[in-house]
Amino acid sequence: MPELDDKTRTELEAAAFRRLLAHLRARTDVQNIDLMNLAGFCRNCLSNWYLDAAKERGVALTKDESRVAVYGMPYEEWKAAYQSEATPEQKAAFPGPGSH
Repeated sequence: MPELDDKTRTELEAAAFRRLLAHLRARTDVQNIDLMNLAGFCRNCLSNWYLDAAKERGVALTKDESRVAVYGMPYEEWKAAYQSEATPEQKAAFPGPGSH
């Protein structure tokens, strides 16, 4: 791998993150519980990590604002439009709170 300066590395990481967000926004059929069960993180995790990064840098950002940054809309709006009730199998596989 070529040696990257910090600016280029940050730009590449930001581009990859934006592409991940676009992919997740397009794949509304993939439920957060599925992401958690398979990968150990979900859209809410990403929004929390985004919020943590903002706080570390002294940026005033709310939880709702961080969720809009990830979901592309208010979370409650996304839930109403795209979230379905978890199946018993999904619930059984869910690692539970605090596991991520």
